[in-house]
Amino acid sequence: MAVTITIHPETPQERNIKKAVEMIRAGGCAVLPTDSGYALACTLENKDARERILSIRNIDRYHNFTLLCADLSELSLYARVGNAVFRLLKNNTPGPYTFILKATKEVPRKLMNERRKTIGLRVPGNPIMQALLQELGEPLMSVSLILPGRDVAESDPYEIDQEIGNRVDLLVDGGNLAETPTTVVGFTEDGTPDIMREGAGDPTPFLS
Repeated sequence: MAVTITIHPETPQERNIKKAVEMIRAGGCAVLPTDSGYALACTLENKDARERILSIRNIDRYHNFTLLCADLSELSLYARVGNAVFRLLKNNTPGPYTFILKATKEVPRKLMNERRKTIGLRVPGNPIMQALLQELGEPLMSVSLILPGRDVAESDPYEIDQEIGNRVDLLVDGGNLAETPTTVVGFTEDGTPDIMREGAGDPTPFLS
């Protein structure tokens, strides 16, 4: 059964953040709160947890994972962006957006869309997720926790525990969350933003 760690959604307790990060570093498959419901996440090199995530979501290995980052400090390791795009991202993060960017050669194949050579990247504004990522000091790979047959990410930690508590190692309980998905923003070759899905994030800054 999953270890449940309850963390205050606005003022995360440092002791509990450290405990959760220890479990993630040790190879844990985690359910974590984000701006858009709960997500399944693990460290980038954790093959076992990745396989378990694919199984829980009932998706194949070609499904795109998204990088969860504390900020944009390591963006150049994972994505190729010009100055104008970088400024747009910086001005609108953290927040409920998923950015689809051209991947660098350093990005593991399991993280990118192989056909388009793109990667999804999020800098979540959720205070718990921010605290976890800052304590961890590296990005996590994630997918929204949308169970088979459902359309939106799970939002109730009690229900999550009942449904998949025996299939994950860690459940960070950040309370009940909004179910609205992120706004997805892609960029054309010349850096023009393309709103691919309108969600919780205001699309206005990306409309030229």
